[in-house]
Amino acid sequence: MIVTPALRHPVRRLGSRTIDFDRRIAVMAIVNRTPDSFFDQGATFALDSAVDAALRAAELGADWVDVGGAKFAPGPEIPAEEELDRVLPVVAAVAERSDVVISVDTFRASVAAACIAAGAHVVNDTTGLSDPEMAAVVAGSGASLVITHSLAAPRRPHPRPRYDDVVAEVRAFLDQRVEEATAAGVTEAQLFVDPGHDLNKNTRHSLELTRRFDEIAAIGLPALAAVSNKDFVGESLGAVKSERTEGSLVAATVCALLGARVVRMHDVAASVKAMRMLEAVLGFREPVQEVHNV
Repeated sequence: MIVTPALRHPVRRLGSRTIDFDRRIAVMAIVNRTPDSFFDQGATFALDSAVDAALRAAELGADWVDVGGAKFAPGPEIPAEEELDRVLPVVAAVAERSDVVISVDTFRASVAAACIAAGAHVVNDTTGLSDPEMAAVVAGSGASLVITHSLAAPRRPHPRPRYDDVVAEVRAFLDQRVEEATAAGVTEAQLFVDPGHDLNKNTRHSLELTRRFDEIAAIGLPALAAVSNKDFVGESLGAVKSERTEGSLVAATVCALLGARVVRMHDVAASVKAMRMLEAVLGFREPVQEVHNV
């Protein structure tokens, strides 16, 4: 099944780039300036490494770079000042040297505000507006906001999550948070939604979200699929983190076929090629060249 979601605001201006999500499946690269990140385990914790990784992702064709200073997984609180010290210089340096779309992965309104002022175009809030000031910060800035489904308070565990119907409950959560954001002054044209694969969900929950992603896309706002190297991929295949690339690409492609319009991925080169090929198959773009049997 191929789903073309009826997006209410498909054409988005993000910084100096305009993306038509009726014709584009954007690749979001991941740059974690953390010493204990889920996948790269601190490989881009050094400032120069983080900036270089973001710029390299843009060179490889990423539409978007997501910069984070605190991983989602439970752990000790990272003070706002420390989080800002990690992400702000990366955002500023990349904004100065590239026109790639920049998002900051944060749940704190104060961090979001500072990063928007430094050049971030999007706030990627994996806690679904846990900070009551977040929507107001975004509303007054002109930046965009990704609203993600999760259940736990930031950096807190949520063991053995239970859902009667995970897709219906995630959809209801996102609908409610979208209403809260628009009530606070954020326009629908500023919003993206993300069902939050693996975030307070087990592998079966995340697989169900993947196979029924069309129900998330039906919200009518560009939907993001953050599936790269996650545990649901590893547990489905019996694969360690370093062996999840192929599974991640399949999961991202399934989500895109069912309406996802942004995929958040670690392997930028492979993901860009996969999404550009998918766009050609779907008729969103023309082939780069036509020589064979012409």
